[in-house]
Amino acid sequence: MGDLTQLGVRAIRDGVAGGDFTAREVAEAFNAAVEGASALNAFITPTPELALRHADLVDADRAAGRDLPAMAGVPIGMKDLFCTRGVQSSAASHILEGFVPEYESTVSQNLWNAGCGMLGKLNMDQFAMGSSNETSYFGDVKSPWRKDGSNAALTPGGSSGGSSAAVAARLCPAATGTDTGGSIRQPAAVTGITGIKPTYGRCSRWGVVAFASSLDQAGPMARSVDDCAIMLGAMAGFDPKDSTSLDAPVPDWAGSLNADLKGKRVGIPREYRMEGTDQSILDSWERGKEWLRDAGAEIVDVSLPHTKYALPAYYIIAPAEASSNLARYDGVRYGLRDLPEGAGLQDMYAATRAEGFGDEVKRRILIGTYVLSAGFYDAYYTQAQKVRTLVQRDFTDAFGQCDMILAPTSPNAAFPLGEMQADPLAMYLNDVFAVPASLAGLPAMSVPAMLNGDGLPLGLQIVGKPMDEQGVLDAGLAIEQRSGFDAVPERWW
Repeated sequence: MGDLTQLGVRAIRDGVAGGDFTAREVAEAFNAAVEGASALNAFITPTPELALRHADLVDADRAAGRDLPAMAGVPIGMKDLFCTRGVQSSAASHILEGFVPEYESTVSQNLWNAGCGMLGKLNMDQFAMGSSNETSYFGDVKSPWRKDGSNAALTPGGSSGGSSAAVAARLCPAATGTDTGGSIRQPAAVTGITGIKPTYGRCSRWGVVAFASSLDQAGPMARSVDDCAIMLGAMAGFDPKDSTSLDAPVPDWAGSLNADLKGKRVGIPREYRMEGTDQSILDSWERGKEWLRDAGAEIVDVSLPHTKYALPAYYIIAPAEASSNLARYDGVRYGLRDLPEGAGLQDMYAATRAEGFGDEVKRRILIGTYVLSAGFYDAYYTQAQKVRTLVQRDFTDAFGQCDMILAPTSPNAAFPLGEMQADPLAMYLNDVFAVPASLAGLPAMSVPAMLNGDGLPLGLQIVGKPMDEQGVLDAGLAIEQRSGFDAVPERWW
């Protein structure tokens, strides 16, 4: 039977359906892997009993001869931003520590309906605010990767760092992530896995703790393009409970995968050739062009002239929406309540929020409140929204000349934990290649490309037209097949 934790989504699903092994055997193997990897701190709340319960239901259905759904027998990790009935859903924050929802997010319910089981709730940057998974109240997540010749702990990326670390370390075959400004793609890139942010609205936001409502989008993180396609098909779909949900059919992305790109044009944005970019990142980009050319695509230069304004616009819009969304955490209705002796209502608000929110969350709330204030709304927030429109228009113009865009995912490989903590602006620059697609609401995917000179993974990003997840997945598959990336981290945990 071999080590079941080395299998991906399709292999597990097909193996369970074919009787090669049981869903319970799979769940037991991954439960053991999770238990043995506490040094990574990837999970906040392991749920081994839930994984086994779902597995037994799948095995019972198979024994009874019933048809099995698309991900039957696949145990997954669930980012702690998704509300899960009966299981703590904290957004990695102190203010929501102990919050146990009485309801299920639409995305997680879709995955349970597809036959998945839950191995546990994954660690993340607090309220999804961060690029290194160092803002969690429950401690830093450590990447399973190590730089050659060094034992320094590295970032798994963020905010979906628990998800990326767990998938890369073979603690789960796949995991959910959320992407507001790159939080699926950037962690996928620095840990050598695959992750896709679908078109805004493809996956319901209902039951997902909100950061920036016009940007947040759920997506899958897995070990291959095919596995991401299968999982995205299970996650996506119209949800009347979410006013931003797209009322559109969910294609069979996995069944339609095709790495033949004949007749396709791939755009290379000249503005992404930024001064100071690491040479290994540029080398991986050049290889990506050759791989797509080999797959039949034509490589063309395109321009996204407002790229340099995308990051500052994002760090006005996202904190503004966060300051509004996080106003609900006040100690009155749920979560933490800090009530000093003799305190009034305002004192309780102040004490609860001061105690419950971490430094990065407070920083973004303050920025957001400032740019929304009466004297600065037009000077900052209104201007940022205008820039967002210009960024969207840039992509529309570029897609008049090409079918998809190829770019690096992240400007650097994984860096040591603590290296950028003192400089928030340097940390924010980790999202420089990912943010434009988020502002435009476009589907975008990171696929592993190569290892750099330090033995660390680098990822390439494909950005597609609205609703063209198939084109993004196809191009990702073409890169995957030609890169031959099969590196796995050497176990140290």
